[in-house]
Order: sequence, then C-alpha cells, then structure tokens
Amino acid sequence: MQNVMKDALVVKAAQFAAQKHKGQIRKGRDECPYIDHLKSVANVIAEVGGIDDPQIIAAAWLHDTLEDTETTSEELEATFGKRVRRLVEEVTDDKSLPKAERKQQQIQHSPELAPDAVLIKLGDKISNIIDVTHTPPVHWNLERRKWYLDWAETVIEKCPKVNGALEEYFAEVVKEGRRSLREA
Repeated sequence: MQNVMKDALVVKAAQFAAQKHKGQIRKGRDECPYIDHLKSVANVIAEVGGIDDPQIIAAAWLHDTLEDTETTSEELEATFGKRVRRLVEEVTDDKSLPKAERKQQQIQHSPELAPDAVLIKLGDKISNIIDVTHTPPVHWNLERRKWYLDWAETVIEKCPKVNGALEEYFAEVVKEGRRSLREA
C-alpha cells in the first residue's frame, strides 16, 4: 500500500496541501503542523483500509483545502481532476454556517456520502479522535472531548458501510479514546 504514497498524483497532492496549509497548526496542545493531520488521514486510509487508488489518497491529502484555505473548487479540478474535486467537496463543511449547524449537517449528510468519500470521512474522524484523546486543544475540557467522540461515532454510524478494516479500526480508536478519557 505504501507504493500509492509514491504515485505522482499523491505526491503532487501532498505538496499542494503542504503549500496551502503552510503556517497552519492543529488546535492540539502540541501545536503540530496541520500537514501532519492530512498525512495521518491519507496513511490510515492506505495502510489500514488497504486503499491504493491514487485519486482517493490525493483527495485525503486535500480534504481540508476548501474548508481551511483559499483554495477553490475550480483550482482543485484544474490541478487534480473532477473526481478528486468532487471527493473533496463531498467531505467539506460549509463554513458560512454556524458550527452547531455544520456538525448537524455532517450527521444528516453521512448516509448520502459516496463510498470513496466515506473512506476519507473515516480517516479524518480516526485522526481527529486520536488527537482529541491524546493531544486535545488546551481549551477543550473532558466533557467536550467526550462529546466529540460521541458525535464522530454518530457521523460514522450513519455512513454507508464500505471498508470493514477502517470501520473496525474506527471502533477500536473510539473504544480506546473513551477508556483513556475515563482515566483522565
């Protein structure tokens, strides 16, 4: 599966994402570069999910560009093609909406996701839960962290079932996260 990470399209997407997210950091207390999250999502999809489709892995690297950078859909399509653009759009929140509404829309939209978009959603939630469990934002109390796990689980429960290995790993990450938060 690692060979997919060396595919020209995937390398191009990783470089594009690194440039677009340059200077951005995760909200976690370790303040790691944002690109670490994108790499985590792409890696978990490839390694755990066994996905070797370069367009899916490229979209995983790019999944937050529309939401968190000045990147446009047109730019994504011109650079990476229609399928990658569509996958990124499908997992992008509408930042013009209030946060609570965006969270609710993710739950409502989950059953309609295309199978390839579900893979990216799974990878994103796995990465986020690991971060929220082990290196949460400093201003997130225990209750908010537990809420995030519950919410993410609801989002994924409503998604079509597309990859047993990723779904099983997601369940393990949630279980481990809850155990860790109980001990916190």
